[in-house]
Amino acid sequence: MDSPGLPSLAKFHVFGENPQNNAAALARELVGRKKADVFMSQFDSLDWGGLAAVGAMYAAFLVVGARAARRVQGGPVAGLILAGRDLPLWVATLTMTATWVDGGYLLGTAEGVFKPRGGLLLGLQGGICFGVSLILGGLFFARTMRAREFTTLVDPFEARFGKRWAAVLAAPALLGEAIWSAALLAAIAATFGVLLRMDRTTAVLLSSAVVTTYTMLGGMWSVAWTDIFQLALVPVGLLAALPFAMGAAGGWDVCLREYFAMRSAEPAWSFQQTVGWWDVTAMLVLGGIPWNCYFQRVLSCRSPVVAQRHSILAGLLTILLTVPPLLLGMAAAGQRWPAFVQAALADDPSSALPMLLRHAVPYGIGLLGLAAIVGAVTSSFSSSILSAASMFGWNIYGQLIAPRARPARVTAVVRGSIVLLGAGAAAFALLVQSVQELWFFTADLVFVLLVPQLFAALYDPQANRIGSITAFAVSLVLRLGGGLPLLGLEPFIPYPELCAAVVPISPGEWYELSPGGVQAMLFPYKTTAFLAGVLLLPCVSRLTGRWDPPRPLSGK
Repeated sequence: MDSPGLPSLAKFHVFGENPQNNAAALARELVGRKKADVFMSQFDSLDWGGLAAVGAMYAAFLVVGARAARRVQGGPVAGLILAGRDLPLWVATLTMTATWVDGGYLLGTAEGVFKPRGGLLLGLQGGICFGVSLILGGLFFARTMRAREFTTLVDPFEARFGKRWAAVLAAPALLGEAIWSAALLAAIAATFGVLLRMDRTTAVLLSSAVVTTYTMLGGMWSVAWTDIFQLALVPVGLLAALPFAMGAAGGWDVCLREYFAMRSAEPAWSFQQTVGWWDVTAMLVLGGIPWNCYFQRVLSCRSPVVAQRHSILAGLLTILLTVPPLLLGMAAAGQRWPAFVQAALADDPSSALPMLLRHAVPYGIGLLGLAAIVGAVTSSFSSSILSAASMFGWNIYGQLIAPRARPARVTAVVRGSIVLLGAGAAAFALLVQSVQELWFFTADLVFVLLVPQLFAALYDPQANRIGSITAFAVSLVLRLGGGLPLLGLEPFIPYPELCAAVVPISPGEWYELSPGGVQAMLFPYKTTAFLAGVLLLPCVSRLTGRWDPPRPLSGK
């Protein structure tokens, strides 16, 4: 009788009598068996109860999104992109909060407070800063944008600087949305891998397919109503897990006391690290404003007053929802982890929250926590791909490539772009490592390149295209000169050496090695590049106004 683990040699006689043919066929059979065994072992290790819960959630998302899509069937493109400018205050507030409270927000907050040399300053940085950015956006930008009835973030650039240059300015906005989408899918893949033992590729493709489908069908209406459902999962899931996580860490008093004792025993931040923290803080606060996914909700509101109020309320809710993941990150730092979990967390601290939900809370509570992360990620992912597709379909295709295209054609391009962006984000997500770094990097792009442009377009009647081009180019070079450790690019502008005469710190102390082994700079080069754009754009515009007369800021 043949061994159960080996194929029978008799069946290879069909290949002829040549022993080499038989050996080759046997080798292929053995390789196939090995691959099949690996596949079946992964299949058997899946958490089927958790998969059933996720399947039910995704089915609910599709049902809610499909029902909401009925409101845009056969309607104008504004119905798909802006929900017909008919979002009430409470819907706009909740969908905006759901967009900003994403997977990077939850996992990044827990990661920042959990990892060594982190603490409250890192844990609170992302959520607090983005909440403040929403409040500032409401105070200074939302009412103006909605009153002029723009359709996307790029529209004021077109009005002030022309369609061709506006298309260039749209590039960092589109790239930022695309990278953010990938970071969101990376967050859900990490969570599924820890909690459900699902491989990364399957998690990314499944999540991307479901969310892309309902976003393509209903646009802003589908996104808004699914956002409300998904946002409700966040506090329910995380607050349910919090008592169990704290209990596993020794209780509230012990966990918090030991956490602050551990952090106080760590070396204090150097002056350079403190400056770097403020540099990132400025980037997050101001860089959180010029996002089309933000202005898409502003421009979907029923009136300028509603647009302003929804932004401020969403900012307050965004800050408030920082508390649950922050406390869970503290609980993760206080756990007595097994050795294999410690090794995994040392390699990937962004998995602190999923690890906590798997190992420190009851199974059912862990599924509620999983629902919170899934809801946060999918709500933001749908917003991001809709936002990027809207800019491409409306501004690039509808205004530049085919300005005479019928509305139905523009709508079709927007829907097609949603599908392509969803697929592209899924492909890029398979290469992503740090959730928090990508989350911050997306804000970095728009902070340096677009904040000066947006402010000038809306509020400087003397701003012209030459000033815009100059500011953009200089800011881009100055920003890249500080390096991109995430992409392996080391600094090529020696900021510390250039400022050595006025900064009483040795230039070498401004450099440190990133986790990837790439030299990183603590000098505030992001703020430097941003300020260069802020100063150059109005100055160059006024010097060149004779050759390039400024254009009025048109709007409906």
